[in-house]
Amino acid sequence: MRHLTPALLLATGVTCTPVYAESVVPNFTRGTINATTESTTKVIETIRQVEYTTGESYTASGTNINIPGVPQKGAGYSIMTQGAPFQFSETYLGPGVAKETWIDRTTETQSTTTSISVFTQ
Repeated sequence: MRHLTPALLLATGVTCTPVYAESVVPNFTRGTINATTESTTKVIETIRQVEYTTGESYTASGTNINIPGVPQKGAGYSIMTQGAPFQFSETYLGPGVAKETWIDRTTETQSTTTSISVFTQ
C-alpha cells in the first residue's frame, strides 16, 4: 500500500508543494507572573512516659545527727549535741512508678511564599 500512494497522486494530477518551517513570534514584548503559595502545618503530639524502679533506694543524711553503722529504715538516729542546731533528711524509694511525664502539645506553622517572574522579548 505504501508504494501505491505516490503513484495515485501522480495519476490524479495532484501536485505536492514543499512545506517550510516558519518561526513563531509571540505577540507580547514583556510580562510578569505573580505567584503566592500559602501553607499551614499542624503537628499534634502526645507523649506518655512512665519510669519504673524495680529495687529499693534508701538515703539518710544530716548534721549533728548520729547515724549508726549502716543507714536503714527504722535505725535509731539521734541528735549528737542536744540543744545545738541539726538537720536530718531521710529518703526511701521503693519499687513501682518513679516518675510520670505527660505532654500534650500542638504546633501550628503558617508560611507564605510570594514569587514574581519577569520576562521580556
